[in-house]
This record gives sequence, C-alpha cells and structure tokens, in this order.
Amino acid sequence: MTSHNEHGPVPPEQHTAAALALLEEIRGGLDNVSLPLALPGVDRVRRETTTALAQLDDYILPRYRSLDAPLLAVVGGSTGAGKSTLVNALVGHSVTRAGAIRPTTRQPILLHNPAEATWFEGPRVLPGLARTRGTLAGSPVSANQPGELAGAAASLVLLADPAVPAGIALLDAPDVDSIADQNRLLAGQLLAAADLWIFVTTANRYADAVPWKLLLDAAARDITVAVVLDRVPPGAGQEVGQDLRGLLDREGLAGSRLFTIAETVLEPAGMLPAGAANELREWLAALAADAAGRVSVARRTLNGTVRALAGRVAGIAGAVREQDNAAARLESDAAAAYADAANRILEATRDGALLRGEVLARWQDFVGTGEFFRALEQNVGRFRDRLGAFFRGEPAPAVRVEAAIETGLQAVIVDEAANAAEDTDRRWRSDPAGRQLLGADDLSGTGPGFADRAAAEIRAWQEALMELIRTEGQGKRTQARWLSFGINGLGAALMIVVFSMTAGLTGLEIGVAGGTAVVGQRLLEAVFGEDAVRRMADKAREDLARRCRQLLADEQQKFLQRLPAEDPARAQRLAAQASDLARLAESA
Repeated sequence: MTSHNEHGPVPPEQHTAAALALLEEIRGGLDNVSLPLALPGVDRVRRETTTALAQLDDYILPRYRSLDAPLLAVVGGSTGAGKSTLVNALVGHSVTRAGAIRPTTRQPILLHNPAEATWFEGPRVLPGLARTRGTLAGSPVSANQPGELAGAAASLVLLADPAVPAGIALLDAPDVDSIADQNRLLAGQLLAAADLWIFVTTANRYADAVPWKLLLDAAARDITVAVVLDRVPPGAGQEVGQDLRGLLDREGLAGSRLFTIAETVLEPAGMLPAGAANELREWLAALAADAAGRVSVARRTLNGTVRALAGRVAGIAGAVREQDNAAARLESDAAAAYADAANRILEATRDGALLRGEVLARWQDFVGTGEFFRALEQNVGRFRDRLGAFFRGEPAPAVRVEAAIETGLQAVIVDEAANAAEDTDRRWRSDPAGRQLLGADDLSGTGPGFADRAAAEIRAWQEALMELIRTEGQGKRTQARWLSFGINGLGAALMIVVFSMTAGLTGLEIGVAGGTAVVGQRLLEAVFGEDAVRRMADKAREDLARRCRQLLADEQQKFLQRLPAEDPARAQRLAAQASDLARLAESA
C-alpha cells in the first residue's frame, strides 16, 4: 500500500508500520472499554465492541502483517444450503460431512494447499481457535469424529489437500442461521475473518432475512463476494438468477459474482455430479494463480473492513461519551442532594434555630438571671471579677452548654444527611443507570457510624474553637481577662454568638435568645475587643461549615463509589482514532 503526505509518497513499509501501530493502539483502547451503566442500546454496543476486537485479532491485524498470505475464502450460508457438498465438489472428493441431520457442520474445516500449511498452523488468523490437524484417507475428515469432541466449535480442523490451489484456502463454516447458538456465532466470526465470501443459498431461500443481514455487512466492508445459487429447478435458472442479481445490485453488491448450480440427484457418495461446480472452481483457480489479483482482493477487503471498523469505533466512542455523561449526571444528582443538605445545616447554625430548647435552657442556667444581664450591659468591667468568680465556681453549666450544642447540632446533621441520602436514592432510582447501580441495596438512610462521626466532628470543632480563644488571648492583658472569665465560659459564649442570628425564632424566644446572644457578645468584646470577636466568630463559622461539608462529602461516597472509574479523555481518544482509521482506509 502507498500513501502520501505533504512531502510526497510514503514508502509501503513505513505506511504499514504506521497502520499497525495505530491498529494496535486501537485494539488496546477497545480492550479497556467498559460500558457498565444500563443505558438504552448498551447491549448492542457491547456486542459491537466484542466484534471489533475479534475482527482486529482475526483479520485486520493478521492481514496487515502479511498481505501476501493466501486468501481465505469462507464458504457460508443458511442451514441446508449445500455448503459442505459444494466444498466437496470444489476439491473433487469428500472432505466434509454433509447429511440430513442439522446442523451438519459442527466443526469448521479449513482446506489449504500442503505447501501453505505454515500460514494457518499458527495463530496468524483466528488466533482464538485451536488447531486440529486432519488427514485425507479417502473418506470424510469427520470419520475421526472431530466434530463430536468437547469444545469442537472452538477449534479448526486443518486439512492439507493438493486439490486446493496454492494462493487460496477454503473454510467450510457452520450455518449462519444454525439452531445452535455457538455454531451461529462461530459462523459470524469466520465470515468476519474472510478475504472472500462464497455465499451459498438456494433457489427457494435466497431472500431469507438472516443471509441478507450478513450480505449487507459484506457490502459495508466492500468484501469480494461470490454468491452460489444452489438447487435451481430446471428452466428456472434465468428467472431466479435475474431476481437475485437485482437484489444484489440494489443492496450494494453489484460487483458480486453469481454462480448457479442446477438441482440434481447426488451421487451415491453424496457428491455433486462431475462438472456441476466447474465454473466456480475455475474462477477460484484463476484468482489463486493471479498474485496481483489476490493482493487486490485482500486490499479491497482490508480497506473496507478498516472503514467499517472506523464507523464501529466512532459508535463505541459515542457510547462511552454517553456513559460518561450518565455517570456525571448521577454524580451531580448526589452532589446536589448533599450540597442542599449542607446548606440547610449551615442555615440552621445561622438563623438561631439551634438556640431553641435545651441549648437555650442550658445557656440560661449558665449565665444566670435577667438582673445579671442588666448589670453586665451597664458595666462589663465593673462586674468582671464577679463574673469570673461565677464562671470559676460553676464549671459544670458551661460544659452542659457545650453538650447541649453538640446534641442539637448532631441531630440536625444526622437528619439532613438522611434527607440527602433519601433524595439521592430517589433520583438514582428514577434513572435506569442509577437503578442498576443501586440494585436491591437501600442507601436511603445514613451509613453505619455516621451519628458517632458527626458527634466526634462537633467535639473537634468545639476544641478548635477553644484553641482559637487561647490563641486570640495570647496578649498579657487579654490573657488576664480571659483567665478571669474561664476558657469554658468564653467558649460557650462564642458558640452562642456563632448561632446568634435569630431569624428562625419567634415570640418570646427572640427576646430571650437575643438577650443571651447580646450577653455573650458583650462579654467577649470586653475580653478581646469588637474586631477580634467578629474575626473569631467568622473563623468558627467557616470551620464548622467546612467540617459539615466534609462529613456529608464522606457520607455521599456510599453512592459515588458505585460509579465506574472515569477516564474523561477516553471517548475523545476513541473518536480521534476512528477518524484516523477512516483516513487510513482512504489512503490505502
């Protein structure tokens, strides 16, 4: 093959090397294609991927590596079309089993000239099929019953026969419409590995759907096809032949050769009468003797197959992109549900809702009466010593405030995490891909140990808040102040300030909670100053927000870990390789 670039013709060896490198790269890429999500049409694309890999291994790569190898002519067709009988007629003696029991061809037989055995004994073509060597002994090769062996359909019988002209090999394939799934699949695999199809049909079955599906595939691959119209009744040859020729022309197979074999009585050994297949035999012999003609057939089929593979790879690239989009959609659904939960948690920490009930009661126990509030408001400095003594003398109430905050905040976090899980589960189950990933598992609640992790994270936040107070109070004068008030008391006050926005409170709660927040803020300002209090509150809020988001991010992993591993560039690589394949076919 010769191609061109901007500098002129590319030597055939360089072109072949570049083609093989591209094909090997594509083969590796397809081998790593995973289509795990249950999207519409995914089963078909999985089959397409398997077919593409098989065609690369069975035909494209072997043929690119050895364009001068003998042509492989696969004899295929429907059940009872007479394939095996035709092969016997082409070599002039019985080598394959033909009979009334269907399916007849249980194990494919590859006939080749003895001088060309090395081309077929190794894994050059159809590397996934084991080889069994048959021998000519004046009776069908099936006399040794290879077709009855366990796993026979996974192997080829190689038969060296001098009657097969050098330059071409004949492969008798199973029925394309076999009642046995294994035979039917093998027939498709063998036909996909052919340089040349000899397609056998009958006068009363040439319009059947299954054979035509394969013939249309041949048209797409631009493969050389010889159609044998078998068992043509006397006087019907011209009419039936013209009708079949018209079908071939309309379906893109105008260049196909058409041979007819009249309906006749078989000889006692099951052979066609001498000369019945002479026209086809002579055509094959002439093709085998024409080295340039053989290479032309091989190139045409190879280029057509590569062109068809380009379309197949482009389709696979599209399916991979759809898988990526579906996974991204499911991930986005989970992220949105948990982000909404995080926002609701943080809103609960901002709107005063956490100052209800137990937290409010414990804070009231801690700071004392309304008279204390008024005194503190009038002159914080005057009562600093009294307040410090109060804090030092009553450490337990401050701890109870922290515990109440921990309990209340934990309840909010756990509740919202459960809501997020339920929302994600609902969204995923409304999507076929998500429904498949979830299966029968119920992920609509929080995971094991989440409540304990939430409580631990809240305690860690409270400890970090205490450390923030210690750090802020490093100055000597300030240190004396916060030591007099007590670290736990100041910590409790700062927590109250963090939760002091009162939009979520009503009635008496606004006055009470608002008053408690003022007490906490005035106390902190007296110790640290207004700017420092604002800075500490902002840091504490940011730290709490970060911890809550991290808790939820960890919790949503129970969904995200079910998604397939992503390779964002995979679809793009496959699409680019499909374009390279199309150019390769055009340049040959």
